[in-house]
Amino acid sequence: MPKHRLSRKNRYIAFAATGVVVVAGAGIAAQTSMAAPAWPAQKTYTGRAFDACTAPSLAAMKAWKQDAYYGGVAVYVGGKNRGCAQPNLTKSWVKSVDTLGWRIIPLYVGAQPPCQKSGNKERFTAANAASVGVSNANDAVAKAAALGMEPGSPIYLNMESYDIADKACNDATLTYVRSFTRTLRAKTYRAGLYGFSTSSAKAIATAKDRTDLPGNLWYAQWNGQETTTKDWPWDPKLYTPHSRGHQYKANSKETRRGHTINVDRNAWDAPVAIIG
Repeated sequence: MPKHRLSRKNRYIAFAATGVVVVAGAGIAAQTSMAAPAWPAQKTYTGRAFDACTAPSLAAMKAWKQDAYYGGVAVYVGGKNRGCAQPNLTKSWVKSVDTLGWRIIPLYVGAQPPCQKSGNKERFTAANAASVGVSNANDAVAKAAALGMEPGSPIYLNMESYDIADKACNDATLTYVRSFTRTLRAKTYRAGLYGFSTSSAKAIATAKDRTDLPGNLWYAQWNGQETTTKDWPWDPKLYTPHSRGHQYKANSKETRRGHTINVDRNAWDAPVAIIG
């Protein structure tokens, strides 16, 4: 993930046309171990999206919406490892941006693996991975709900790169991710994960035991390809339908209608927040 995000992420979009569809059960079949109350219909967005370390001003969001290039925006809703202050990210901002027609993608920068090299404010260990997963997920739901993101919304867990060949570290990470996912689902929020195609996303996509893994995968692969299908590096049956995001370009400084934002570009075909 780009340095300015240590905390997050990435994405451009896989389709020139943008669109939104509500899919009654999409993504749920991929999410095992859900003791489902009545699940709200999934809100799916397919098109271009961007993420920025700090949520842009409402003025910038209005201007960029007029340009009509992007239709989705990812925001960092919380986590001790979130890298930037969020002075604009309020319940009012979320409601206003949603009313403008933006589709909002919630990111949460939770605890990171014990073998990760970068400096983080919160890490889990093999001993506490499950309990930290629960506490992080509860915090993620509280933060998302406070911003007006209702049950049925996805929350994408930001997992930075780590050595997946380190079995002890990888096992602890999968324990944490599964715990985070189970806790989200118990509160009727959909689970997703953002990670790198050579590391954290790969660990999820190639895990033989699929129990309690996130039902949506947002992979960072900075190859400039605006697609969620042509460069998908794993089993083509995984994360279909409408369960993939691809961050294909990082740190793109773009000016639209007089407002400049440093963004990551994403191709998106996955759930987005349901705003109350």
